[in-house]
Amino acid sequence: MKLARIATEDGPISGQYEDGVVHGDDGVYEVGADGTFLPPCEPSALYCVGRNYAATLDQMAYERPEEPDFFIKPPASLLGHRDPIPYPGFTDELTYAGELAAVIDEPCRNLSADEVPDVVRGYTIMNDMDALDQAGRTARKAFDGSGPLGPWIETAVDPTGIDMWTDVAGERRQEANTELMLFDPHEIVAFLSRRFTFRPGDVVAFGSPANPGLVEPGDTVEITYDGVGTLRNTVVDPASHDS
Repeated sequence: MKLARIATEDGPISGQYEDGVVHGDDGVYEVGADGTFLPPCEPSALYCVGRNYAATLDQMAYERPEEPDFFIKPPASLLGHRDPIPYPGFTDELTYAGELAAVIDEPCRNLSADEVPDVVRGYTIMNDMDALDQAGRTARKAFDGSGPLGPWIETAVDPTGIDMWTDVAGERRQEANTELMLFDPHEIVAFLSRRFTFRPGDVVAFGSPANPGLVEPGDTVEITYDGVGTLRNTVVDPASHDS
């Protein structure tokens, strides 16, 4: 089942997404005609794991971590499916990263890996935008618009063994499988739960395979996780976005 949120004239609507429509509590809404996609949840934080694929370690000359290596994006980083990504004026080196992400369904803490499936609402896709020429991970990764998320939450998917690929301006840039993660999704959620109390809607992203190349205004980034969906956003010049 796919769970989506859309913005309508009457406010946000949540419900089951199927064949282009969202079935809300008070009616059926056609995406496009009646509303546009919102991020599929409202997290208090996005907990993001990096350095979780061996190919990424090789690309960036990182050492293999002994435990999940993480950082946090704020809610202000969120964009929805098809929202434009404004190219930040403070960077000349903007890149992307196609990541699988879990959405937490209930307050929880101190989980074992075996308990994680019981507290996860489902899985979605995040684009971990990164301003490579900035100093420090927060400056690089936690700016407004750095966390496109969506298009929906898929509740019926096993996060292990999923094929993924990322196309930028029609060129295949990433291709991998989640079985190549150094730490699997259940391990990661359990690890973070020993440090943070999760709230409903919180997001845990599991890292990205190697991501060659930068993006420029006009580039469309399409991230697909098989069985979950495709997150699509276009990078735009900030001046055109503000006008």
